[in-house]
Amino acid sequence: MIKKLLKSELFLYLFFGGLTTVVSTLTYFGASWGLGLSAWLSSIISWVFAVAFAFVTNKIFVFKSKAKKKEAAKEASLFFVARLATMAINTGIMFIFVDIMGLNELLFFIIGQVVIVVLNYVLSKLIIFKKRS
Repeated sequence: MIKKLLKSELFLYLFFGGLTTVVSTLTYFGASWGLGLSAWLSSIISWVFAVAFAFVTNKIFVFKSKAKKKEAAKEASLFFVARLATMAINTGIMFIFVDIMGLNELLFFIIGQVVIVVLNYVLSKLIIFKKRS
């Protein structure tokens, strides 16, 4: 039972999503605290690193896509567009709640991450890596 759970798509998505969040968090706070950049710019930088990591892990390990050339290019394009949409949502959260309202940066970073993890799974499962006949 545990073996089956560890191989399940949802578990793998959450596991690699967790790793993606680590990548995103490290790059975000490296840019924000380490380089002194604004919350919105740090959010964009963290997105670039996280989306590259997420595409590779989602395609290979989570959704096990075997798409080649044209179909793989379509997956990459859809993945990129979907991630742009969720990045915009996350950046908006940081801009409004941190930069404008001055609320807790760490709290709203975490809230943004939860929102985008859920949205990214739904978009990946139902649109990007959808099993096509």
